[in-house]
Amino acid sequence: MEITYASPSASDLLRSSTAASGSTMPTPRTIKIIPLQHPDTSSYGSPGGFGNNSSSSSLWPNSWISRFRGKIRRMTFIDWIEMFLPCCRWIRTYRWREYFQVDLMAGTTVGIMLVPQAMSYAKLAGLEPIYGLYSGFVPIFMYAIFGSSRQLAIGPVALVSLLVSNVLSGIAESSDALYTELAILLALMVGILECIMGLLRLGWLIRFISHSVISGFTTASAVVIALSQAKYFLGYDIDRSSEIVPIIKSIIAGSDEFSWPPFVMGSTILAIIQTMKFLGKSRKHLRFLRAMGPLTAVVLGTTFVKIYHPSSITLVGDIPQGLPSFSIPKSFQYAKSLISTAVLITGVAILESVGIAKALAAKNGYELDSNQELFGLGVANIFGSFFSAYPTTGSFSRSAVNHESGAKTGLSGIITGSIMCCALLFLTPLFEYIPQCALAAIVISAVITLVDYEEAIFLWRVDKKDFLLWTITTTTTLFLGIEIGVLVGVGVSLAFVIHESANPHIAVLGRLPGTTVYRNIQQYPEAYTYNGIVIVRIDAPIYFANISYIKDRLREYEVVGNKSTKRGPEVERIYFVILELAPVTYIDASAVQALKDLHQEYKSRDIQIAISNPNQEVLLTLSKAGVVEMIGKEWYFVRVHDAVQVCLQHVQTMSPKASDPSHEKPSFFQRIMKQRREDLSVSELESGNSQMRSDSTQDDPQLEPLLSRRS
Repeated sequence: MEITYASPSASDLLRSSTAASGSTMPTPRTIKIIPLQHPDTSSYGSPGGFGNNSSSSSLWPNSWISRFRGKIRRMTFIDWIEMFLPCCRWIRTYRWREYFQVDLMAGTTVGIMLVPQAMSYAKLAGLEPIYGLYSGFVPIFMYAIFGSSRQLAIGPVALVSLLVSNVLSGIAESSDALYTELAILLALMVGILECIMGLLRLGWLIRFISHSVISGFTTASAVVIALSQAKYFLGYDIDRSSEIVPIIKSIIAGSDEFSWPPFVMGSTILAIIQTMKFLGKSRKHLRFLRAMGPLTAVVLGTTFVKIYHPSSITLVGDIPQGLPSFSIPKSFQYAKSLISTAVLITGVAILESVGIAKALAAKNGYELDSNQELFGLGVANIFGSFFSAYPTTGSFSRSAVNHESGAKTGLSGIITGSIMCCALLFLTPLFEYIPQCALAAIVISAVITLVDYEEAIFLWRVDKKDFLLWTITTTTTLFLGIEIGVLVGVGVSLAFVIHESANPHIAVLGRLPGTTVYRNIQQYPEAYTYNGIVIVRIDAPIYFANISYIKDRLREYEVVGNKSTKRGPEVERIYFVILELAPVTYIDASAVQALKDLHQEYKSRDIQIAISNPNQEVLLTLSKAGVVEMIGKEWYFVRVHDAVQVCLQHVQTMSPKASDPSHEKPSFFQRIMKQRREDLSVSELESGNSQMRSDSTQDDPQLEPLLSRRS
């Protein structure tokens, strides 16, 4: 719908200009614009009022509650069961003939991979290998019931094991019973925190941590983990630390105690694992080799020890046989000192495990609720802590193997848990002769893939700022420790977010030739602007942190101007500032007050503000604050082009050429040509098909039509 429009101030401007020049001005031509619907604040919130829309700010709590109630009413009994027991989703639709064979194969493959890895990661955490097996038992069954991902493989992982070792080594010796109790207590705390965040749907909080921070953190942690396992290769003890400098100093200081047998065995086993992993990734028909690598390492190492009995190679030793017994975690007096690590492990679970789970869900064609996933991980850790497990989360490598092996449902996880159960019941006597260097080789092989140098190269090419963030996080984690590295990385990441928010992108718009489309003049150099008018687009919400920057840029654009091609009547200064607010999703009270001040400042210099395309919520806020009445309803427009038409009409009255009585009247031919150009259809003008490049147009920019006279 289009309406004929002339600003109420137009007649005043014409009269004042006529009086000043002493000449008779021609009546300005009629223009047509799309009307903007203004909110009725007096009836807002009442039936039929403009504010009856549920997206408005003052009604958002009620609208949220009403949507929640509607969702509850629509839920059936089956929906309620599936919400609390996500496993019911795949149980109801399970196809035994199609799924069981692949689930059995995938679960068995991951189980064979998990048994040696669990013992290796327990040693990395400073615990006895049996606690790694416990952590790969009960949590897997709990996650299969309460977790929503059908391919995620949970259990002990290298990064969490390092975090556990880092915090507990400062409280107790790894040989003390207190050390084990605190590791189990940490699992309970992590589980409770994950459940709370899942129930309160707070997983979005971790989105403020950049992927560059996570990549840098995992890269540095992988280097520290690999170096911490060097003692099993070198044959002598080194200092336990999360910083790289003390570890390297310790390795150099004890070099005179170097022993060849564990180094040769560990290096050989590591090479075998890496070769099998490479063949499994590069050749489809050898995919099974990737999962068989850790088991092959254990079998080869154990066989060599059983045959040759080398005295210089340390062994795992006696491992208790049987399933873990139920027990309540102890040593709650240390809970306060474990809070920071519990938060950090929860963050890793959200960023890594939930990220993997969502990616696998997308590949397998089903939806996944990240908060439900977080709740499932929390339940797995809580129940695991009652059966002597330390914190667990999703594993990159095992989840990838599970997916590549064809896992379709959570039954693969139940099969993996069953294999762990069999290992605890029948195989622990065989684990006594596993060489420590074989377990170390498994850990090093796993963390090599976490060294994400390819991400650093990518960031260098794409975004130097993210590369700087990656470098800062990696460096601080390596040299200052894990917790400080994470804090610094997160702090710098948030600083970048705040800087971007406080310094939003602002663009000066120009009109693309032959269209009514207005775009950034820096991105489209062919776009042209009009004399006396500045069109500015603000590409962010406007609030207290960025309003000062926005005001500074507006003053700058008013004074400095731009280098684009200019058209329209010749005037000496800026008379109109058009604000394109389509990208602005929110405006707060501080910004509203600043906008009032800006209007008064412009008014003192005879500059008029025009607002284009504000959304409903922004327009309502401006209306409630009285800004709409202050600026004038006639200066609010649906399109930038509408605002330009009205402003340009006023600018024409201010042009010296228009007010000069000696200015020659256009000839009959010129009037005919002008009429033809103004009769272009709106559809042609907006599609960009119209050509307005005649010589007369180029000679006199005032003659370019803005909108047709057709109704």
